[in-house]
Amino acid sequence: MFLLVLRQSCKKAVTYCKLNRLQQQITCSFSSSSSVEDADIVISGGGMVGGAMACALAHNDLFSKKKIIMLESSPDRDAFHLQEKFSNRTCALSPATVTLLDGLGVWNEILQLRCHPVKRMQVWESCSESLITFNNEELTNSLAYIVENDVILAAIMKRLKAANVVDIRYNSQAKSFVIPTRGDSSSKRNSWVGLELANGDVLQTKLLIGADGMQSAVRRASKFHTLERDYKQSAVVATLKLSEMTDNTVAWQRFLPTGPIALLPLSDSVSSLIWTTSHENAKHLQSIPEDSFVDAVNDALWHERDQNQAINQALLTFSRAVQNVIPGGGSAKQLPPTVVGIETGSRAAFPLKLIHSSQYVRPRVALIGDAAHRLHPLAGQGVNLGFGDVVCLNKVLTAAAKNGSDPGSLTPLLDYETERQRHVLPVLATIDSLQRLYSTSFAPIVMIRSLGLQATNSLDFVKKMVIQQAST
Repeated sequence: MFLLVLRQSCKKAVTYCKLNRLQQQITCSFSSSSSVEDADIVISGGGMVGGAMACALAHNDLFSKKKIIMLESSPDRDAFHLQEKFSNRTCALSPATVTLLDGLGVWNEILQLRCHPVKRMQVWESCSESLITFNNEELTNSLAYIVENDVILAAIMKRLKAANVVDIRYNSQAKSFVIPTRGDSSSKRNSWVGLELANGDVLQTKLLIGADGMQSAVRRASKFHTLERDYKQSAVVATLKLSEMTDNTVAWQRFLPTGPIALLPLSDSVSSLIWTTSHENAKHLQSIPEDSFVDAVNDALWHERDQNQAINQALLTFSRAVQNVIPGGGSAKQLPPTVVGIETGSRAAFPLKLIHSSQYVRPRVALIGDAAHRLHPLAGQGVNLGFGDVVCLNKVLTAAAKNGSDPGSLTPLLDYETERQRHVLPVLATIDSLQRLYSTSFAPIVMIRSLGLQATNSLDFVKKMVIQQAST
């Protein structure tokens, strides 16, 4: 026990010495700047959200003369080559996200690669006949676009490189930080954030933007308090082949007691699978032969063994009563497509966890994307919330620049935090509540949620409000 305590004490001492040495190195730079490199903004993380943040600043005239550095731990992929096979990691981009990407010239790049519209969405469950559908009245505007993650990132990086404003450093990541304290928010350089990179380089910056994902090193170093919930589930993903060529523009999602299964259209004959289930079943689904996997997917979409006939009878009576009050309300159930194959090697799984930082900012530090909030994928809002962070932070930094304010000052950053938490927290609470609500086959709960879903499906104005909220 004594040796264990001694070892832990030594580790803490070594860590303290490293950070102290970094602070001394930064302090020395005030008299000799050759050993420390200054930057106005450093973005830690070059994924979709971090790249979009860099791209937004690169196309912002107020930051064209600023020194902006983006750190990305992965190597440069150089020119992107679109593969014939679809990737198994996809996003459902909302209209608000499309507007952002269009303004940066990214959306046009995506259109030249590939994406697929969602014109209609059907959500139903396995324990009853309740359902809800969403669609544009004239089917002219898409509810969302399904795009592969690689395509989104490639389009962002192409536009970012073309702007030639941001210094993109591949194979780079910070191994230690010196973060200002709450009371140290002055504009003096000794209050800036210090970063020591893995290659030994030292940076100091007025503003550090953490876009480094759910395991954010920036969030940990800045000691943000986080709320976490392990869903004890995994999301199984795969690329599926459909039985026949169709106008495949419907997103299908069915709630099972073990978690939702969703098919997202990628082309007229291919869809992306996201199946939330237990860790044990996820391992099983990854290990079985491909034909057995296809059978399991079809069974999950089509089987009726969980149906509660008493609840279905109550739903029928309820629907007839609603029809008397609101004639023509609601919509008929459609059958999902039949899956006949799977792209070899496309099966994968990843664990699901809710992570939310209680604060998104502190002096000279701001979190965006999964570094600030990681949600359950059942509503497909995770990356859209991250892109919403980009829009908001870019707006706040623009206002600060126009006023001549320090970009790392806490006052403008708090405006970002307030605006985003007002939007993110209701979405997070709603999605987490839905996950809990649909994770049981207890009859009284099934009755309540089924009646609620059926009632919502009968009220078109309520569905329009839901669509508008999801589109922002």
